Amino acid sequence: MTTFYESNPFEVDVHNLKLETERKVSVVSLFSGCGGMDLGFRGGFEFLNKKYEENPFNIIFANDIFKAAMQVYEHNFNHTGDDESITDIDLNKIPQADVVIGGFPCQDFSLAGKRKGLSSERGRLYEHMIRVVKHCNAKIFVAENVDGIRTNKADKTIDASALDTILEDFKKNGYVVQYKVLNAADFGVPQTRKRVIIFGVRKDIHNAIYYPKPSHSELGGFEQPWVTSKDALDDIWDKIDDPSILNHTSRDYSKAKFYPGKKMQGNNRIPMNRPSGTIRAEHHGNIEAHYNTLLSDENDMNGWRRLSIRECARLQSFPDDFNFVVSASSAYKMIGNAVPPVMAWHIARAVHYTLSTSKKDYQTELQLEEVK
Repeated sequence: MTTFYESNPFEVDVHNLKLETERKVSVVSLFSGCGGMDLGFRGGFEFLNKKYEENPFNIIFANDIFKAAMQVYEHNFNHTGDDESITDIDLNKIPQADVVIGGFPCQDFSLAGKRKGLSSERGRLYEHMIRVVKHCNAKIFVAENVDGIRTNKADKTIDASALDTILEDFKKNGYVVQYKVLNAADFGVPQTRKRVIIFGVRKDIHNAIYYPKPSHSELGGFEQPWVTSKDALDDIWDKIDDPSILNHTSRDYSKAKFYPGKKMQGNNRIPMNRPSGTIRAEHHGNIEAHYNTLLSDENDMNGWRRLSIRECARLQSFPDDFNFVVSASSAYKMIGNAVPPVMAWHIARAVHYTLSTSKKDYQTELQLEEVK
């Protein structure tokens, strides 16, 4: 089923926007994980020697049931998160906010998973996001999920995808919704990671929805060329146990065996001159190997080394000062689940532009708040 929600939305070149003088927009973050989306909305970080300026968003509440992820979040954002299940959380704890963001759990929609979709309790957690969006009376929300949500059937008896059902449910609750599939590599992330990004704007202020215009492309041309694995990782390949590099010690990479001649998860190296493939959360130790090798024979797996926590974080576009203060297994998982901060930075600026072009009654509201 082809849904009308996938019509081409407007795009904006977010690098040309001047947002630093604008008021701070309040944000509630759900399914926050270690904070990839949140960092992108906050901005003010550096990745691969490029500065991503601060954005005019103020994250006032963050929630995730993964306690280790909240531990990392609190360490890096310097404010307390909430690790209750979203199904149990008292709405009175959540403040009113202009924006609600969240990547509701994707494992049940992933092409690599069992694809239980909306038939599982986890697959229906988006309904709790709707509950929070309504409570906050949010002007706009952003939801993220895997591309497989477009083909996962909500009900085998009808020709509708899980995404169709989710979009309709958000629409019924007072929002104009649209989605677009974004590839992280198109925004300067050294990883090909396709994700469905849903924007919803409250009907009473809706005017138009804007997505970020890609800054990079596979072939270059008018855009910059994709950032490669080599661009992201080459400088730290031989610096395991260098005390100046966080999360890059001999304890910070999986020692799982490689199996010659077998096709199995993680039994391969990432490409050198292209972005890496998608960094997975559920790899169970079988994270891919670095493109480099310790031996002259490229095919001799005895010379391969699996990616370290810092290398995975680099491929996800986390800045080098973002510290994963938990076990390697937990860190791998939260990095794989994260929204790449650099892509989220682009999304955040498009969100702000969408709000700035909404109907005049909201513009008046903005002006009154700035006077206060």
